[in-house]
Amino acid sequence: MHMRPIKHYSFLLFVFLVLFASCQKKVIGWGVLLWAIGDPAIPSGTVLPVQVRSNIEQAWITGIPDAYKTGDRDLVMVPLPHLEFFSSKGGAERFASAFAEYAVSYAETIQDGLPIRDKPENSAKRTYRLKEGEIIKILAKTEGVAAVSTTGVPLEGNWFKVLTHGGSTGYCFSYRLRIFEHTTGPLGDAPVQADTSDDRELELVLSRTWYPESYGKMISSGRLDLDALSRNHYFTAGIATGRAIIHLEKDAVFLYRKINKTGNRSWNFDGTTLNVRLQSESALEIEWENDNKAKQTAVFVTLPASVENIVSQEKERRQNKIQALYNQGPRYVSANYGTFSVTAAGNFNWDEINSLPEEILSDTVLGNGSIDMDYGLSGEMAERYTGALALRPNTVSGSRTALVFAYTLDNQGLRMEYIPSIYAPDRSINRRSSSPFVIYFSPAN
Repeated sequence: MHMRPIKHYSFLLFVFLVLFASCQKKVIGWGVLLWAIGDPAIPSGTVLPVQVRSNIEQAWITGIPDAYKTGDRDLVMVPLPHLEFFSSKGGAERFASAFAEYAVSYAETIQDGLPIRDKPENSAKRTYRLKEGEIIKILAKTEGVAAVSTTGVPLEGNWFKVLTHGGSTGYCFSYRLRIFEHTTGPLGDAPVQADTSDDRELELVLSRTWYPESYGKMISSGRLDLDALSRNHYFTAGIATGRAIIHLEKDAVFLYRKINKTGNRSWNFDGTTLNVRLQSESALEIEWENDNKAKQTAVFVTLPASVENIVSQEKERRQNKIQALYNQGPRYVSANYGTFSVTAAGNFNWDEINSLPEEILSDTVLGNGSIDMDYGLSGEMAERYTGALALRPNTVSGSRTALVFAYTLDNQGLRMEYIPSIYAPDRSINRRSSSPFVIYFSPAN
């Protein structure tokens, strides 16, 4: 988060500008500091007298208010994007008053690749992609289009107008941001003491992003809950920033400057309640205290890819299965059970649905709706069938919201076997019904 190093010629230019400004003592305008200065320590939101604008250095030369002066220094260089310029002091003060609510508000991104957009909506053009752990400045909260997850679930949070340290501005949704307050001093510049040269196991802990054990179990079983995965829960040690984060339903953040070894494959993050123990190269036990001082323990694991990639691949896999149904059909007919039609978008229409047995239909109204491939097959079922599909109706009466079928798709057509809910716990089909109900569909000519 340091300002870029000043080369020799730039340093001489800065000295010249300082001497020139000191001699002139002429104020060309006033500015409101958007990003706190570390040396001297001046908080964001401060009104500063502007004496020079340097287009070569892309910086303002401003005076230092008496309250923040250290030694004989009277001037400071501020990067152009870090200051809002006004021709009058009154204009700067009015802006500072409106800015006061978020003057000391910053945010740390907890997701690699989080976008900043040119409008406060998910579909707007991306102007910047944040790195995990990157610090940005909150400028204002703004109204925008509600954000949703990759599965269409509304996300909690707000749209904010933000500024990056490098000067990019735009809008970012707060669901993947950790918002905090910072008044003075550098942001994330103090080094963390963690010698990993002779501790390969600590290096493993610090270098990886760790995910809830439930994610690993989902992936190993092949039954992925995209809603759960899209929350992107994780633990990261934050060695670059000195901020360890446990991102669950409620975030826990631990500020530290040192990591202490407490035993065999175990460490404490100095000054915090955070303790970790490496169970294996792919499993990490984490212990901490929540806001109520209650002890929490959880196991986190490594994943074969990022959550975003896993979700993307799973969505593609499901779409490919629907596409196969569409390509083989898209209309299938049964002499007894009507016509079953599939669209490339994953919707269905089933004529004569009411010809199904009453115990299957129950109180579900199911003429048309969507096809979801969110059920998995295990054991013998995985060997017997191509996959499983859930038919979710557009109109539902009662508690039943879907009919689930294991299916086989081949050159002869579509074979669908009804699966009662008791044989599909946690969306995993583990056995057939004792009296299976099977429908044979042929591709319509």
